[in-house]
Amino acid sequence: MKNRLLLLLPFIVSLLPACQSQEEENVPPNIIYILADDLGYGDLGCYGQEKIETPNIDALAASGMMFTQHYSGAPVCAPARAVLLTGQHSGHSQVRGNDEWGSRGDVWNYHAMLADSTLEGQRPIATGTYTLGRMLQEAGYTTAVVGKWGLGAPHTEGIPTNQGFDYFFGYNCQRQAHTLYPVHLYENEHRVYLNNDTIAPNKKLAEGADPYNLENYGDYFLTDYAPELMFDKITNFVDEQSSEEPFFLYWATPIPHVPLQAPTKWIDHYVEKFGEEEPYLGENSYYPSRYPRATYAAMVSYMDEQVGELVEQLKSKGLYENTLIIFTSDNGPTFNGGTDSPWFNSGGAFREEKGFGKGFLYEGGIRVPMIASWPGKIKEGSVSDHASVFYDVMPTLAEVAGKPLEIATDGTSFFPTLLGHEQSQPEFLYWEFPSYGGQIAVRMGDWKALKLDVQKGGSSWLLFDLKSDPLEMHDVAKENPDIVNKVEEIVAREHTTSPNERWRFEELDGV
Repeated sequence: MKNRLLLLLPFIVSLLPACQSQEEENVPPNIIYILADDLGYGDLGCYGQEKIETPNIDALAASGMMFTQHYSGAPVCAPARAVLLTGQHSGHSQVRGNDEWGSRGDVWNYHAMLADSTLEGQRPIATGTYTLGRMLQEAGYTTAVVGKWGLGAPHTEGIPTNQGFDYFFGYNCQRQAHTLYPVHLYENEHRVYLNNDTIAPNKKLAEGADPYNLENYGDYFLTDYAPELMFDKITNFVDEQSSEEPFFLYWATPIPHVPLQAPTKWIDHYVEKFGEEEPYLGENSYYPSRYPRATYAAMVSYMDEQVGELVEQLKSKGLYENTLIIFTSDNGPTFNGGTDSPWFNSGGAFREEKGFGKGFLYEGGIRVPMIASWPGKIKEGSVSDHASVFYDVMPTLAEVAGKPLEIATDGTSFFPTLLGHEQSQPEFLYWEFPSYGGQIAVRMGDWKALKLDVQKGGSSWLLFDLKSDPLEMHDVAKENPDIVNKVEEIVAREHTTSPNERWRFEELDGV
């Protein structure tokens, strides 16, 4: 018997790698969802950007799939994130606009917020909300969010650790993110104080200071740079993970949202590349910047550098092959704080100037880049024109994780598209946004309907054929009354009255 066992031993040993490989294949993939802040459709090299260098994100696209028709759930921060995390479009979502919860007191006073944490943060999502984090926790994932939250103030039910995330580090409050050198960030439920001074957002240059002298901008470049600290926490989180248990990382970077603040090495790189430029003096909100164009480009390239470092870390730990990475943006490019979106062509094929980018339901405000990379699953260098939106992400990741959804969402999984299978286009995509006069948009096939000034009673529907008119310049509503009628039927079916009076529409809610 002993001799037989000795003879069989090499055969048994030879089976072990195969058994281990099979066990690893049964582990659901890790998921990393990277959400840039105010990055336009055209701000990446792989989407046509010619001035800003993004080699690592471009490489991510080359390793996977680029989506040409992906949309945010809203044209500004908080509602876009709520749609993403709950799978509910903005006609149903708890959060439909930015709500700074001003009834608490002087919430826009930076120094007051530092002294009183109950003035921080946004109105919270409800206790027990079924979020993307909670769904993946139930599927056995360790979950973390690093970056900007914006869905529930400190000491409320809306904080990340009450909403499905095991770990949080970053800005609880999106107003605090109006400086990238804050006095504090949050780790889980507690403040972490940084080695920075209390330089309130919107502080201008000292009176009489020479705006061309770089030394006069020292107040806006302090010691602890929040995006660097956040990335350190991401590195630590990934280091703690193993190939035996899956993890979900939601990286909600504050870049490239203004203010214009970036590491000096990247600013210097673009000053050399772009040459001299006029300073931005803060007249259109946020901090002044000696080299506004160079600094915006520097922020994007710094984020790109971090993406490259994260991919290399995954590879070094042997996690890369079993990790789905999705990269996208929360809305289109901004128009304030010294940015120059038209100069960069940040909207790509779509308009990016004020009134058509961030804050508006035109394509420039909600059409965003999306890249998905998953080795061995997603075809390298593939491109998809499947129309998708943030509220599709929850059902998609449920399929990725092998977790049946316990709630009805407004979305449809694009998991088949990720795997290269044919998938029919959605019947329609839907948006509401109560700010900037109130707006509603519906996309059906190549048709895009848009109504403005809904808070004030509403204008007539605008209708665009995106296939022939991606810039949304030519209204063809009068020539297509049947399409407009279908749009109105969709709105009547999809809109629900928000409990928040600030987000109601006179035309639809009778208020």
